[in-house]
Amino acid sequence: MKALVLNGIKQLAIEDLEQPKPQDDEVLVKIVYAGICGTDKHLYGGLPGSAPAEPPIVLGHENSGTVAAIGKNVTNVKVGDRVAIDPNIYKDDDFYTRTGRPELSDGLSAVGVTRDGGFEEYTTAPSSVVYSIPENVSFKAAAMIEPISCVIHGINLIKLTPYQKALVIGDGFIGQLFVQALQSYGVHQVDAAGISDEKLKKMKELGAVENFNTLKDDIKSGYDIVVEAVGLPATQKAAIEMAAKGGQVLMFGVGKPDQTFEINTYEIFQKQLTIQGSFINPFAFEDSIALLQSGNIEAESLISHELSLEEVEDCLEGKIENVNKAVVKVSD
Repeated sequence: MKALVLNGIKQLAIEDLEQPKPQDDEVLVKIVYAGICGTDKHLYGGLPGSAPAEPPIVLGHENSGTVAAIGKNVTNVKVGDRVAIDPNIYKDDDFYTRTGRPELSDGLSAVGVTRDGGFEEYTTAPSSVVYSIPENVSFKAAAMIEPISCVIHGINLIKLTPYQKALVIGDGFIGQLFVQALQSYGVHQVDAAGISDEKLKKMKELGAVENFNTLKDDIKSGYDIVVEAVGLPATQKAAIEMAAKGGQVLMFGVGKPDQTFEINTYEIFQKQLTIQGSFINPFAFEDSIALLQSGNIEAESLISHELSLEEVEDCLEGKIENVNKAVVKVSD
């Protein structure tokens, strides 16, 4: 079968691999679409994702497709089912799993990170992380369930009520999902901040009430919820400054491992702020599927590029312009 293999730092190659066979508790999925994530860029450049990746490895952790075969113990799906794969596999006997925080488990493994993922025609995954998708959710949209689930996990970590006013910093794909998700969870006003007038226009179409281009607009502080979806020191610092008294700041954007930013500790004390990190997506797939099925989150229109496996490296190298979100068409 055809696969795109990462053999080392910035070393990708199309190879002919043997089609994997599912173990007793696994599902073999014929991949239709695989999303390209910022984490893939990190792994391609030698940085860790949800866990370290050891080449040779097939990346791709945002996957949808059809069930091609099942192990003898699998009961939740059958051959021919349309499915999406939650990449993250937790270790049951880890302390963090036992205390309700499996995403922090030291034994984390992941499809497309520590085991071969969706940048190949067929891949395997434990049946516990394979989810059936509704008929009204396309394969292309279903490949977006994983990033949606990461957004939903972040939302689950903060306290939301309808009276709140929220600001999403970041006008990219994740920021666009947050604008929709916060509204779906009942926040009465969601504003957006970014640097692209075109993307901010899209945020408006998705329901953002006020838009701010941070290159030319001033933003008044006073937000009950601030979501930082960029991962740069300047936007992380701004997120804290934009928060109201009693506000909650969700640090969602992924910075470099050695990155830091200056913070006014008195401001945190005086405002009584909550600063919350968010890591991956534990058990958020069901809610994410429901939000897609109901139309409360629209993801397919946010996809700007449909690529082949041969074009993935150009995308990771930044050679393809104006990418909002890219997916790879792996098979029909």
